[in-house]
Amino acid sequence: MAGPETVLIVDDEEPIREILSSLLEARGYRCLTAPTAVAALPLMVQDPQRFRLVLSDIIMPEMNGLAFLEQLRELYPDLPVIMLSAVQDVRVAMDAIRKGAYDYLVKPFDRDQLYFVVGRALERRRLIEDNRRYQQHLEESVADRTRRLQDALAQLERSYDFTLEALGSALDLKDSGTEGHSRRVTAFSVAIAQAMELGQEAVKTIARGAYLHDVGKIGIPDSILNKAGPLNEPERTLMKTHCQRGYDILRRITFLEEAAEIVLSHQEYYDGSGYPRGLKGEAIHLGARIFAVADALDAMISDRPYRAALPLVHALKEIRDMSGTQFDPLVVKAALSLPHKLWEQFKADSARGARLAAAAGS
Repeated sequence: MAGPETVLIVDDEEPIREILSSLLEARGYRCLTAPTAVAALPLMVQDPQRFRLVLSDIIMPEMNGLAFLEQLRELYPDLPVIMLSAVQDVRVAMDAIRKGAYDYLVKPFDRDQLYFVVGRALERRRLIEDNRRYQQHLEESVADRTRRLQDALAQLERSYDFTLEALGSALDLKDSGTEGHSRRVTAFSVAIAQAMELGQEAVKTIARGAYLHDVGKIGIPDSILNKAGPLNEPERTLMKTHCQRGYDILRRITFLEEAAEIVLSHQEYYDGSGYPRGLKGEAIHLGARIFAVADALDAMISDRPYRAALPLVHALKEIRDMSGTQFDPLVVKAALSLPHKLWEQFKADSARGARLAAAAGS
């Protein structure tokens, strides 16, 4: 403590109050006195941190010491209270201890015994306060370390996404007919996922799966990717391997394990007629079902070497017509609920190079 510790002495006998005050002040304590518990309570309420210890008689007018003790325990649970009594009755002493008294002194008491009990009570309070301060410091330290770790992980996650953006952009450049496609389908997929009220982590996974859906095309020859006419059967068979190739590339990366499942399943159809596994309905990853709608919509409203972009209204009608066959009806419903102007905004954003981290809400 910075200064003398203050002790409140409550006793209806003035001589007792004076004796206790003199003895304790001689040992360096500051003492205040009150003749009754009723008079002492306002002193406690005015400045509860002022008093380090209370010495209270048991038998007093207006409010006895045990009732006073109960109020103190409720209001100030860390405040040690030593009870005083001229009655040498073990039952009274035990009752006081049960009600929360730190100790019990019988009048007339020995001076050394008083010093010992008071010193021990105050030392216990200091230990409790030191432990509480240590505990608070420890909690604050843990909270600070946790915040810093979370910040570091968030920064690492953003770095991952910047790397994925570079890879997605490289894939778009490899397939000259789909420039900006990865960014657009990511934005489309995120918008649909949010309309379906999916959680933030699920949206991030869908964004990454959508952005990397064609990563397997790294292993497909440019002659096939950029072929102007229709593919022949061997070429189609080779092209279909890009789902598995992409999955094999990503599944070994821990934070992309679930996104890899979207990459593997992004060509599956809701009615089971897709590839590579012929999955049906909810057996297809939800992210892949969402991506399928976004991908089809982008394909229809974007220019292709073999045709001009279709009007948005026409494309949305096609999506609606394929609900329940190629597409999940719930996903279609969510997509159709979005404002039409949103799709044009996404196209404009992708042309400006919108970031994956921003689309995913990272």
